Amino acid sequence: MNDKFKNTDEIFLCAICNVESGTCNEDCKFCTQSVRYKADIQRYKLKEIEQIVKEATIARENGAVGFCLVTAGLGLTDKKTKFIAEAAKAVKAANLGLRLIACNGTASVEQLKELKAAGVDNYNHNLETSKEFYPTICTTHDWEERYQTCLNVKEAGLQLVCGGIFGMGETQEDRISMIKSIASLDPMNVPLNFFHPNEALPLVENTITREEAFDLVELSREMIPNAHKIMVAGGRELMFGDEQYEIFNRGANAFVIGDYLTTAGKTPKDDVEALEKLGFKIAKHVVKMADEK
Repeated sequence: MNDKFKNTDEIFLCAICNVESGTCNEDCKFCTQSVRYKADIQRYKLKEIEQIVKEATIARENGAVGFCLVTAGLGLTDKKTKFIAEAAKAVKAANLGLRLIACNGTASVEQLKELKAAGVDNYNHNLETSKEFYPTICTTHDWEERYQTCLNVKEAGLQLVCGGIFGMGETQEDRISMIKSIASLDPMNVPLNFFHPNEALPLVENTITREEAFDLVELSREMIPNAHKIMVAGGRELMFGDEQYEIFNRGANAFVIGDYLTTAGKTPKDDVEALEKLGFKIAKHVVKMADEK
C-alpha cells in the first residue's frame, strides 16, 4: 500500500443501474447514448421498478455499497423525477444497506429535494471536462448548466458526486482546470472516467497513455483531498488493463463493479477475488458523512 495515500485502506464498490438507455437527444461526442450517432447499443425507456430492485439486490450480494440509478437525456423532467423517486423508495424499502445515488442530468433544487425525500442519498452530475474545452465536445447545452446543477445538489441537501472524463483530446491544462472546478464544489465522491472509443462516435481514440491516466488519478486525489472517494469508473479495464488495481496505490479508493452504461465490465466476482488476493480490504457498509443527520 502506498503510504502517500491514506484513504486507500478500504475499497468501496459501486454498481450502476442503467434505468433508461440510448434515448438522449444531446450531441455529446463522447457518448453512445446519443441518438445522433446510432451506436449499436441497447435502447429502451424506463425499466420496471421490480427489475431495478432485483439489480440492486444482486449488486449488494456482489459487494457493492453504492447503487446508482442512471437515465439518459439532458436532465430531469417531472415524469422522470416521479419515476426515480418511486424507484428510490422501492430500493430503500428492500433494506439492502445500499447508499443510493441518482444520476439523471440537469436538475432543479425542487426536483432534487423530491429525490432526497424519496431516499436518494447522493446525486451524481459530472462536469465532464474543463469549461474551456466543453464547447468542443458538446454544443446542445453548456458547461455552466452542469456546474449550476452541482450547486443545486448541495442546496437541496444531497451529497454531491462529481467527476469527469479524460482522453477526449483535451490538454493537460484542461484536465487541471476541470479538477480545480470539481474541487471548488467540494464533492463527496469524484468518479474518474477514461474515454472508451466507439466507431459510431465523432471521437475516435483515447488520447492519453496509461501512465498519464495513473498520474491523473494521483493528481485528482492531491487536488481534491477532502473527497471521501476518488472512484475509477468507465474505461477502467480498457485504460489500465492488467495494471488496473494499481489505481488503489495511486489515490483511488473506489470503483464500479459489473457492467457500465453501454459497455461491459469484468464480473464482480473476478474483481472481488483479485482485490482480496492483493490484500485490499473491501468496505462492507456505507459511510455516513459528518453533515448528514
